Amino acid sequence: MKLTNGMILAAGFGKRMMPITSKIPKPLIKIGQTTLLENCILRLKDFGIEEIVINTHYLSSKIENYINNKNFNLNINIFKEKNILDTGGGILNATKKFNNDPFIVLNPDTIWNTKHVKEFESLAKIYFDKKNPALLLVNKNKSYDKNFKGDFNINYKGVISRNKPNQMIYTGAQILDRTIFKNLNIKPFSMNKIWDQLIIKNSLVGFESDQEFLHVNSREIYNKLIKEKFIY
Repeated sequence: MKLTNGMILAAGFGKRMMPITSKIPKPLIKIGQTTLLENCILRLKDFGIEEIVINTHYLSSKIENYINNKNFNLNINIFKEKNILDTGGGILNATKKFNNDPFIVLNPDTIWNTKHVKEFESLAKIYFDKKNPALLLVNKNKSYDKNFKGDFNINYKGVISRNKPNQMIYTGAQILDRTIFKNLNIKPFSMNKIWDQLIIKNSLVGFESDQEFLHVNSREIYNKLIKEKFIY
């Protein structure tokens, strides 16, 4: 089965990127010749995604104008959150039109490259084989930012757990469907709440990325990336 739906999380305030984000939202920060948001959209397009939803809140109009002035040849819809809904609430709110069809969600502050697209394909295979939500993880040793702590562990069957010491970092890519939100209302909540519930039932699976984890999580890391990495 082929995935055609995707989502990009773009509602955050980017507080750790201040003062850069005082005038532009974090997804519109440039790395190399392109913005984080455009890079994200292009990787989804490479993966075969045809329809994308983007949730926004902080400086929403700048993201809307950016999308309207670009021609990605994709169906892109913006969902502006009046009050920020966190990751879980944002996904639940913006993906209503997908019904129960699966979709991929990306965080734009990870710098996705073309090799990640193959890993998205492997992640989709695990999702369809296991019939469970799937996260793309990476060993913390592959993180450019060495301050990152592990979020998860993963066993040889691809089942995710949280058993300290956790060796794996969540990269910001996941494949899921709306059935995991059964009986939940649209309100602020984190995806960590959903993941922890799934972990209890051994129902959260994953795939380990082989790529270096480049994550724009602070102004310091951003400046280092600009100086040290030739990404594009």
